[in-house]
Order: sequence, then structure tokens, then C-alpha cells
Amino acid sequence: MTHQEFVRAYEQGAIQVRVDRAAAARLLSARLLLPLVLLPVLGASVALALAGYLFTGIALFLAGVGVRFLVRATSNGFVLNHALQDAALYEEVKSKNILVVNPGG
Repeated sequence: MTHQEFVRAYEQGAIQVRVDRAAAARLLSARLLLPLVLLPVLGASVALALAGYLFTGIALFLAGVGVRFLVRATSNGFVLNHALQDAALYEEVKSKNILVVNPGG
């Protein structure tokens, strides 16, 4: 199924689309370079806590962990919406079996 056919069938409700949540989270994490961003944030939060800014460090740590959970929770919707807009991403997620299209609405 081509991207144009996918978009048309999705808009008409002629297909069922399943997004693998765990695989979508891994893809999104890799594309956003999430570990590269979160490690310094978490390290800085520990440094702040050790330097005497306990509540600021705890707040920053919780914010960093919250971002990680937010990315995981919204990854399947992100992948589906961007697959509808971008043909290259559609082909990528389809080939990696992150996005599975089944006929029938």
C-alpha cells in the first residue's frame, strides 16, 4: 500500500491501524536523542541536590523523568500522525513493523 492509498483509506475509515507502542517509543527516543539530552539533565539535578539545592534538584530530576514518560505515552499518536503526513516516515515505520495496517474499518 502506497502512502497516498494509506492516507486515503485512513481518512475513509477503510483500514485499521495498529502502532506498536514500545517500538514507537524506541523510535521516537532515538530520533529525539532522548538519552543524550536526559543524561546531562539528570546529572545536573543530582549535582544541584548535592550542592545544597535539594528541592531544585528533585524538581529537575522529576521533570527529566516526566519527559521520558511523556515521550513514551504519546509516541504511538506521534508516529501515526507523522506517518499520515510524511511518506518516508510511513515507509520506515511500515518496514520496521511499528505501524501495521489491516483492511477493514
